[in-house]
Amino acid sequence: MSTSIASRIAKLNPSQREAVKAIDGPCLVLAGAGSGKTSVITSKIAYLVQECGMSARRIAAVTFTNKAAREMKERVGQMLKGKESHGLRVSTFHTLGLNIIRGELKALGYKPGFSLFDPEDAKALLRDLMNKDAQVDADQINRVQSVISNWKNDLVLPGQALSHAADEDELFAARVYEAYVRHLKAYNAVDFDDLILLPVTLLRDNPDALARWRRKIHYMLVDEYQDTNVSQYQLVRMLMGERATFTVVGDDDQSIYAWRGARPENLVTLGEDFPRLKVIKLEQNYRSTGTILRAANTLIANNPHVYEKTLWSDMGQGESIRVVVNRHEEAEAERVASEILTRRIKERAEWRDFAVLYRGNFQARLLELKLQHYQIPYKLSGGTSFFSRNEIKDAMAYLRLLINPADDNAFLRIVNVPRREIGPGTLEKLANYATERSASLFAACHEIGLAEQLPARAVERLGRFTHFIDGVRTRMDKGDAIAAIRGMLHEMDYEAWLYQNASAPTIAERRMANVWTLVDQLEKSMQADPDEDSPSSETETDDVEAAISRLVLRDILEQQAEEDDSDRVQLLTMHASKGLEFPHVYLMGLEEELLPHRNAIETGSVEEERRLAYVGITRARRTLTLTLARQRKTYGEMMDCTPSRFLDELPADALEWEGRADREDPDKKQARGQSAIAGLRSLLD
Repeated sequence: MSTSIASRIAKLNPSQREAVKAIDGPCLVLAGAGSGKTSVITSKIAYLVQECGMSARRIAAVTFTNKAAREMKERVGQMLKGKESHGLRVSTFHTLGLNIIRGELKALGYKPGFSLFDPEDAKALLRDLMNKDAQVDADQINRVQSVISNWKNDLVLPGQALSHAADEDELFAARVYEAYVRHLKAYNAVDFDDLILLPVTLLRDNPDALARWRRKIHYMLVDEYQDTNVSQYQLVRMLMGERATFTVVGDDDQSIYAWRGARPENLVTLGEDFPRLKVIKLEQNYRSTGTILRAANTLIANNPHVYEKTLWSDMGQGESIRVVVNRHEEAEAERVASEILTRRIKERAEWRDFAVLYRGNFQARLLELKLQHYQIPYKLSGGTSFFSRNEIKDAMAYLRLLINPADDNAFLRIVNVPRREIGPGTLEKLANYATERSASLFAACHEIGLAEQLPARAVERLGRFTHFIDGVRTRMDKGDAIAAIRGMLHEMDYEAWLYQNASAPTIAERRMANVWTLVDQLEKSMQADPDEDSPSSETETDDVEAAISRLVLRDILEQQAEEDDSDRVQLLTMHASKGLEFPHVYLMGLEEELLPHRNAIETGSVEEERRLAYVGITRARRTLTLTLARQRKTYGEMMDCTPSRFLDELPADALEWEGRADREDPDKKQARGQSAIAGLRSLLD
């Protein structure tokens, strides 16, 4: 064994070493929270290359987020030297699927340069299709979009959905699904769920394609396996086939995404499909104190398990878990904010050492006000990105089409925004004609032959739109590009379109202000950082193209803002906290109908809520504080709250109660009061 990989493996604990060296067959690594699973995955990749002589290009590691994939790739890059890592595939499931689609365009019947519809693009198409029969509201569109997404994740094709429809609603959704798939194909487009569905159906139905990809990938590693859905599991199963050389790493206790298709039962299916499956448990936790882990173990033991495991730590027992009962939700927010301020000063901690977790985003509103009052810097995760707003997507699509008329995705987004009476039937025929002519949708609108495929009225409407875009482009080339863009927005009266579609005039006004902000940023971007090497003959349109590219990059960076490590208190939902850890954690709202959530109680899915609480608890490294309110405002009325059943499922001797007379130690209460006074004195000093 090479020195580098030998020394790395020597630092692992016995279970981790066993997991790294298990390479001859299917392997399931049950990795508890904070048990060093990423070290196992990255060390195993290095072991396969350096010790087993496997080419990196024959290895694929997949996970669920770009952040996790980047981190994994960086860590492997530090272990493998020179060309050793050349060709290694480390990506999300969807990126792997996208690569398979790109490599199999002909077999799938797509042209190069196909478009990828994001959820908003898909929603716009569904809106057009559903409005053909009758006016539908946003909730109906969202419901149908969710049903179609679930069908795709479960590998249910339109024909199956139609034949198995149980009622009128399902039948309607199935008909929309059939039309939606047909239109996507005509547009040479795929949606997010297709990135897994299309590769799976291709590999299932095309033996040649399956053989090609099995030759390419000899070993596969899957992170966060408990979050896989039906189609993702089938993708892994088919790629590995009879060779069965793979390692999946997961934790059924951290499966909290059933609402988006995750199937923790895939852990059971794996053992059934691969009888030789070797199961290795990682139970040593490197993150939390013994008290926090005992609470987590005791809580999650109330859920049924296929594989039992118990987390343990050699980091000492640590402090008791505090349970703070407050009069109402405002007192709860006040208590959390003031305590963070005091503890930061007394313990000389950083702001980033504190995280506040909650079940729903609405719980952060009061807390934000309190943090602002105390001038505590904070970061709220899960807010809407500027570039993800519909009005910004519309404006960006116009800009993209101006600099690249071959951008079919941009064309489809804005051809009917504002409404130009160009329906999905017209666009489907246009797309089919463009495919036959090997032309972009925009270019096809200029062709005389289109009149043979479409009614004169439809051709005239498409021509009016393309003539409008051509005119803006000409004005951009001739003079002030920004003035041309501002003129375009005025000429098409985008503001009136916003007012027609907004629920209130103030919302439309704010959305239009966002669009002007984008144009201002575009202008500033053109003026900043001019390229000294660019030829003087470059047109202002070229400058705009470069500036738009910079805006797109800014969008990507904004989406990566979750990695911002500036010194701020972190506010996030328990769902968003998965994979993270903090020295001091506050879990807010430990009340029935909040955690566990009312919907889960009504539908009998409290087990997932318990896993969610388990995830929240295991984010804490040193201290954990659970808070709840006796009263909370619901629909403008103060309602009494019942403490969460999960509090009764925690070990009583690990908890220290505050604000509840029947459980509170009077001596500790007095000591806390004295400590609070001392803290205030230190603040004044």
